[in-house]
Amino acid sequence: MALGTHRDGKQHELWIARESISNAPSHVFYDKLNNLLRSIEFDDFVETLCTPHYAKAGRPGIAPGLYFRMTLIGYFENIDSQRGIAWRCQDSLSLRRFLSVAPDESPPVHASMTHIRQRLPLEVHQAVFEKVLCCASAHQLISGEVGVDSTTLEANAALRSLVRRDTFEDYPEYVERLMREAGVVAEDEKPSAEERIRFDRERKGKKFSNKDWQSESDPDARIGRMKNGSFRLMYKAEHAVDLNSGVILSAQVHHGDLSDTQSLGDTITDVAIRFKKSDVAAGISAVVADKGYHTLAQLAALQALGVRVYVSTPAMKNKHVWVDKAEDEKRAYTNNAKRNASPKGKALHRKRSEKVERSFAHVCTTGGSRRSWLQGLESMNKRYLVAAAAHNLAAVMRALFGVGKPKEWADRWKQIKEAIERVIQGLVMAMSGGYRVRMRRSGRRRELLLCDLYF
Repeated sequence: MALGTHRDGKQHELWIARESISNAPSHVFYDKLNNLLRSIEFDDFVETLCTPHYAKAGRPGIAPGLYFRMTLIGYFENIDSQRGIAWRCQDSLSLRRFLSVAPDESPPVHASMTHIRQRLPLEVHQAVFEKVLCCASAHQLISGEVGVDSTTLEANAALRSLVRRDTFEDYPEYVERLMREAGVVAEDEKPSAEERIRFDRERKGKKFSNKDWQSESDPDARIGRMKNGSFRLMYKAEHAVDLNSGVILSAQVHHGDLSDTQSLGDTITDVAIRFKKSDVAAGISAVVADKGYHTLAQLAALQALGVRVYVSTPAMKNKHVWVDKAEDEKRAYTNNAKRNASPKGKALHRKRSEKVERSFAHVCTTGGSRRSWLQGLESMNKRYLVAAAAHNLAAVMRALFGVGKPKEWADRWKQIKEAIERVIQGLVMAMSGGYRVRMRRSGRRRELLLCDLYF
């Protein structure tokens, strides 16, 4: 056989038969995921849901099921941007098969995903999340014990884009105005960057407040401290998770400066609404949260609803004095403290630490949602809801097949092959009467070699 040469300017055939186009073997995980989506009639559901938001006549657009599948791929492949998702779907033949894109067609580009996301309101994404929640409930994955916690998300905006809320000045212009008001420079004089930095370093009362400053590119983002200790423009994501299966019951993105005590009531209300819309038989039997959610008003409100609350009590230097406090708040505080000290309360708090933190690890760390390339609270909620729905689909897949992500499927197959090799090795040792067997990689296959006597 003669040596082939690589030519960049090679002229290709004008016409190619369809059967000659290369096609990849199907990916086992995505095939099973497609079967799960067909079993719940996912495509018919989203098409009916999205019909009012499209024109009745004209050229057919991109199928809504295709858009939501591409967003699911962002979670399963740990891709945080729409450009990355579109490139990955264009590059992978197995993902094209999952999307039902023909070999001679192209998947939607990232701009098309943006247009569809802007066209579909937040209520459509919430309905898709509830549809997946119904699927999890049908597989007996919802028990009613709810764990609540929050984490920070990095916004798609920089601190350099901050402007004053009252005058819309950026920071250099603001410092220059202070210099003129202090009489350091004349009204018609332009200070140098070195003079501005020196004045800003020496002045007192310097601080950034969300009441005075906002991002020019993303007004919904807030200044706050991230998990690594750095200050950035951020959002806050809050999860309500089932403590037995790890299914996310509610996923909301809030402003970054909203405290946990202010959002707990909205989260529990959202879970109750999700249960009612999704026909979930189990009600909220227990709510477990850390000490950041501890307030007397919240404890009393949840106890009035008949919910057993397990909220960690923060350490106090002095003994609690019940002066000018309602009786229901005192009763709620006492009952909550007794529940936390019980064996069941300690077990529920251990579950909360495991399940809720794991949901953040899956959605944010390995699901591509920690850093968002979108701007605005509504867009953030749309993308995050679909990521949470993907997490719940993974929980259903894990309950059915023992695997919830494509990489996990590859690792499981590797473990199965290693287990088979160990079984074969044990059989050979038994048949050889005590010979020691070692494994050696030779080319693309493995060989069993009998070595020295084991005894």
